[in-house]
Amino acid sequence: MRRADVALETFPATLFDYNGVLADDEIVHLEAFRDALAPSGLSVSENDYVQRYLGFDDRGAFRAILTDSGRSPTEQEILELVAVKKPLYLARAEARLPTFAGAAELVHQRAERGPVGVVSGALRDEIMLGLRVLGVEGRVPYVISAEDTRACKPDPEGYVIGIERLSAEIGPELARLALVIEDSIAGVEAAKAAGLACVAVTHSYGESELVSAGADLVVKQLHELSEELLASLFKKLNA
Repeated sequence: MRRADVALETFPATLFDYNGVLADDEIVHLEAFRDALAPSGLSVSENDYVQRYLGFDDRGAFRAILTDSGRSPTEQEILELVAVKKPLYLARAEARLPTFAGAAELVHQRAERGPVGVVSGALRDEIMLGLRVLGVEGRVPYVISAEDTRACKPDPEGYVIGIERLSAEIGPELARLALVIEDSIAGVEAAKAAGLACVAVTHSYGESELVSAGADLVVKQLHELSEELLASLFKKLNA
């Protein structure tokens, strides 16, 4: 365990979002949502998905979609739709799961500096599939998925759990200095509500939107996040 009173040069741990940061799979999710909703006579446009539902986990997205259509879904109906969508997504992802350039390299890079976790509204099986595709499953010991939380982002619950998991390894003081890497407005808001530093990448939203949400730094591509840049941000935030 690294002691909190040792001078730090950069963030001692990293919590990655999954969808939109590591996996470029939002279109895979959208197609699975559409297939799951088809028997109900509902559909979702790509624009509505990006603007309205992208930041939700499956439960939150189905609830919002059905509510927006004028329906009043029960919790059981929501859980049934989540169960229907899961194999639809996994089948598509097994066939082809796009990932972002630089994602695997950044996970390896950050793991050299300290523990790495994933905090996502995705289901655990989806995340583990993506980590295997990226070849980084051995680098990510902490995965907080939709099954671990009661509320989706922008609620900070997932990141609060992430801090607790990291605390067991590096202590609470260092855990609170972890870096979050996000792509969505809801994700940035969740990270900041948990009191964590947050870098956002413009894979899903524009720079101005992510800055307005509270991102401490915004980049266009993951490969921009060199250790020199992150060390500079760490120093700026923890002077």
